[in-house]
Amino acid sequence: MTASTPRPSPLLEAARAAIRLRYGEQPCAGRAAQSVDAGNAAAWNPVLDTLLAHRSVRAFRPDPLPPHLLPWLVAAAQSAPSSSNLQTWSVVAVEDAGRRQRLAALVGNQRHVEEAPLLLVWLVDLSRLQRVAEAAGRTIEGPQYLDTFLMGAIDAALAAQNALVAAESLGLGSVYIGAMRNRPEEVAAELGLPPQVHAVFGHCIGWPDEARPAYVKPRLAPEAVLSRERYQPAPPEAIAEYDQALQAYFAAQGIAHPAWSTQVLDRLRDPAALKGRHRLVEALHGQGFELR
Repeated sequence: MTASTPRPSPLLEAARAAIRLRYGEQPCAGRAAQSVDAGNAAAWNPVLDTLLAHRSVRAFRPDPLPPHLLPWLVAAAQSAPSSSNLQTWSVVAVEDAGRRQRLAALVGNQRHVEEAPLLLVWLVDLSRLQRVAEAAGRTIEGPQYLDTFLMGAIDAALAAQNALVAAESLGLGSVYIGAMRNRPEEVAAELGLPPQVHAVFGHCIGWPDEARPAYVKPRLAPEAVLSRERYQPAPPEAIAEYDQALQAYFAAQGIAHPAWSTQVLDRLRDPAALKGRHRLVEALHGQGFELR
């Protein structure tokens, strides 16, 4: 850098570093970082810092959470958009150690489910709408249709993501637990879920254990997920570059891990690879969802 070249501002450098970290060892990392220049760096803000720094935390300290945090997280969740304002979701906060232990067994003995001081289970909840109809002496057919279930799942995901970002902005760590769908009937029994309520996923929250740190995992290049005006398939070279970047990410931690494309094919290979989720429609029918 010559004397006549101004040094980039700390904010500019931090923004570019956050973007590079998100894409890891891929050529796209530098290209994406260049979207932040001296002219627009001032628009970067702490919300973007929090979002780009997300990492899945699976190691928690045993410290309990202060009582005020759960209401804050729920308020953040309820600030998410809701289709037609129907608010077709609910959440169960599980803090009891015995219940967390039993749920951990149902999701494949994931240690962090038992270890995190707070487990949130996000639910599609159409039963509340049915109770509103019953109280009004009316019959509603909408909850019997697939779109209404999908609405509840989307609403729950949007609410959960708001809670996740709120938690991370407060210094907490978290990770979602999709395996809550592996044994849905047993999860429903453990949580006392009535008909037309379904656990979409779990959400571990707690103070990260600094002795077992989590890292920012690289994502696919923007050109693999972004189309302009009309859909375009991901360029093959973007998949190949991501395979290399993800393997480098795990190798840096001393972990042998297959390429992403291999992981995808193995995860979706056959019904057995779905670990119980291949019978989700059957489970939903048993829970009172008609899904017409």
